[in-house]
Amino acid sequence: MKISVLTVCWNSATTIRHTIDSFFAQDHTTKELVIIDGGSSDETLTIVRSYPQDQIRLVSEPDSGMYDALNKGLRLFGGDAVGVLNSDDCFHDRTVLGRISVGLEQADIVHGDLDFVENHLNKRVVRRWRAATRPAKGFRTGWMPAHPTFYVKRKVAEAVGAFDLNFKVASDYDWMLRAIEVHGFKSTTVDGILIDMMIGGESTRSLQSHIAHNMEALRARRRWLGSSGIDYALIAKPVRKVGQFFVSRGRSRI
Repeated sequence: MKISVLTVCWNSATTIRHTIDSFFAQDHTTKELVIIDGGSSDETLTIVRSYPQDQIRLVSEPDSGMYDALNKGLRLFGGDAVGVLNSDDCFHDRTVLGRISVGLEQADIVHGDLDFVENHLNKRVVRRWRAATRPAKGFRTGWMPAHPTFYVKRKVAEAVGAFDLNFKVASDYDWMLRAIEVHGFKSTTVDGILIDMMIGGESTRSLQSHIAHNMEALRARRRWLGSSGIDYALIAKPVRKVGQFFVSRGRSRI
């Protein structure tokens, strides 16, 4: 199974080398890295071009943000499956794509565990996201997969279509909801940590970001699930994540 990895970047010179190194370290050899650059003015493109180009597909041009860039990647990828690796994140170890490939032999969608780290040098874990299988009512319960661990077969990407650019910070949530709840594709979890994610992403960098993400997620549930003005998941979704911050307890489930 050829797995395509989409990496969106813009002036990411301080982090993208870690990201690309973790891709090339994968023991699953049938893979490609699709890098969608927003027109970087720092050393990002020099770093990308310093790697062997036979497994990298690079596009560099202005875009309208991360989700617009990801839509370009969805149109370009050539693999049997696809997922996203942010330009400041890394695969946790060299076996990740291999484990994803095995999981996708059993289901249309896989997702797994994620560690939030301070940086990719000391790898100090500040938060742990531990995946759980979909409960009976799915997204209505506040459950969701971690998008950086979310890999899907090509037929899923083609059925779900583009990321909705009307969402500023929760288009990934909307996309996953559509894949699982609207289209009904089968999902399963992959054992072990898949991604080391640096803290400070668009939806997690502040209390305001968390609130914005939750309100946009509610909009998605209203649209696709017929949720009420204030539904159960609006409260349950952030509550489920509280245990992630008690890193010594490392097996909190979401």
